[in-house]
Amino acid sequence: MKPKQIFISILAVLFVFPLMGTFAQQAANSGSIEVITTFDYPGTGNLTLPQKINERGDIVGEFSDGSFSAPIVDPNDTVGFTEGRGINNSRTVAGDYVISDGTLHSFFLSGGTFTEYDVPGAVQTNLLSINDPGDFTGGFDPDGSGIFQAFVGRGGTITSFSVPGALSTFAYEINNSKQLVVGYYIDGSGILHGYFRDANGALHFPIDPSGSTATVLFGLNDKNWVVGRYADSSGVTHGLFFVPPDSFFTFDYPGSTFTSLNGINDQGFICGRYVDASGIAHGFLARVTGTPPTKQAGPEMKAFDSRSLVTPLNPSPSAWGGAMPAR
Repeated sequence: MKPKQIFISILAVLFVFPLMGTFAQQAANSGSIEVITTFDYPGTGNLTLPQKINERGDIVGEFSDGSFSAPIVDPNDTVGFTEGRGINNSRTVAGDYVISDGTLHSFFLSGGTFTEYDVPGAVQTNLLSINDPGDFTGGFDPDGSGIFQAFVGRGGTITSFSVPGALSTFAYEINNSKQLVVGYYIDGSGILHGYFRDANGALHFPIDPSGSTATVLFGLNDKNWVVGRYADSSGVTHGLFFVPPDSFFTFDYPGSTFTSLNGINDQGFICGRYVDASGIAHGFLARVTGTPPTKQAGPEMKAFDSRSLVTPLNPSPSAWGGAMPAR
């Protein structure tokens, strides 16, 4: 498979809403996560990497299935690397792309129109989500050092923050109620940990289920249900359902040693992926029924962020260092 094919984004509309009535009638006494369907981008050996799901059931990612749009390719993408990272109910897509000099830029796509976006003065910008009010999140390298800061864009203002002592911090999603931002950071030893940032600007970290050697939080909804994944010491990667401040539930796709939960909407529909024995990634759509039987982890650390306010837009970043946020 050519590298260009791997990273072309597809916007998928999965017909999940006819299923909603069926599940709504099932009053589960105990909660669970149930797989509704699996899907793959057509063709042999393609990787299917869903990223986010909105309330309409639209999924955006790098290859998906359902009712497909045309491939999403930013017009300035000259190397075949465009990623759809987030989508809201208006079907505005947020994502990133690469040009021939290796620099990474970001975009919004709405109604067929691309709007380029970069954090002012940054050498690299990754847009990772957009919510219904139009708030967006991501990470940026301000000076080419390779140390990324997380950011939230809201009402024309960028708020940047980092977990203290982190090598890099990424903000993966903000919910519509603006109560939480979730993401992950890389500590001084190169280990990945989840975090969440509350409405008061307090950072809660590390968020790690028992036995985790690397944790990533990808998505959340207005119920403050959070999804992600974590790896254990045996090399298995588990899907993660998290309820702040410290309750966890593990989900593994049957027969797979790699499961990732990447997005969740308010109805409890989850988009994610699993990897089969041959190393091929497949998308799946699941749904939370009831409240999953979470269990508490150990005490968490807490700290307040150090804020930096700047004004958007400056579409002129220069060279980019190289690291790519998790998918």
